[in-house]
Amino acid sequence: MAFRPLHDRVLVRRIEADQKTAGGIIIPDSAQEKPSEGEIVSVGEGARDDDGDRIPLDVKAGDRILFGKWSGTEVKIDGEDLLIMKESDIMGIIG
Repeated sequence: MAFRPLHDRVLVRRIEADQKTAGGIIIPDSAQEKPSEGEIVSVGEGARDDDGDRIPLDVKAGDRILFGKWSGTEVKIDGEDLLIMKESDIMGIIG
């Protein structure tokens, strides 16, 4: 991919949720919420502190993460819908 996020930003691909409930009811696309789970595609090099030293990110490419419902900015890169967000918008890594 020809895109690299800057500073403490990450590029995330949403992981689509199941389209069926536990009882077997199929949920139409119009009624589904956007998933708040994703996979990190690319990470920036980290922000700088007051002394100019780099603060490395706690996440890396390939990590599965949870993020807030309204987090990030939606972009289309190479025909794929992705999100760009700050590391602080990430709630946690799914082990």
